[in-house]
Amino acid sequence: MQSVAEKKRAPVLDPIDRVSEVIFGLLMAMTFTGTISVVTTDQEAERVMMIAALGCNLAWGLADAAMYLLRVLIERSRNRTLLSSLRGGVDASTGQALVADALPPRIATAAGTDGLEMLRQRLAEAPAVSVPRLGADDFKGALGVFLLVVLSTFPLVVPFMLLDQTMLAVRVSNLVGVGMLFVAGWILSRYAGVKPWLGGFTLAIAGSLLIVAIIALGG
Repeated sequence: MQSVAEKKRAPVLDPIDRVSEVIFGLLMAMTFTGTISVVTTDQEAERVMMIAALGCNLAWGLADAAMYLLRVLIERSRNRTLLSSLRGGVDASTGQALVADALPPRIATAAGTDGLEMLRQRLAEAPAVSVPRLGADDFKGALGVFLLVVLSTFPLVVPFMLLDQTMLAVRVSNLVGVGMLFVAGWILSRYAGVKPWLGGFTLAIAGSLLIVAIIALGG
């Protein structure tokens, strides 16, 4: 049962993971393009900054991919520890507390004592879990994280490749970035079951303000 769940989860990042990585890449790239508009109008310096933006997102894409793999190992180790504890003969109240701690607080509260006890019994009867290790699907997920962070940079770079005027390229790039933030907010809001347009506008405005703050703080 657990191996099937892992195979379904690992190859494809869930919507929150996918959109969050895109947002992270966008914020990084838009910080660089915003810095360009502040520090230079020179074409050569502009190219240097754009190369730096791509290099930064490559580096952070690698870091995020590594953190994804670390998170997978930690989650599996935690699950293995939970199952081992439940199979180790702990009393009912202690087992229920362990199960409740592994669940989101509201879900644990809604489950109540009966629900937690049912989960405890089912988990205690589950097959033993092997030592956590990374598989091919996990590395595919890490590759997906890397590509999302890196590829989110390219739509913002295109205006600098097509336009000769630096300030115009910066404005077009920022509009593209804000538009992508709106789409990201729309997708997350639909996934959460709230009004998509509200989430889109909220993320676009919040992201823009965050970029201004990052630049002002020297980021």
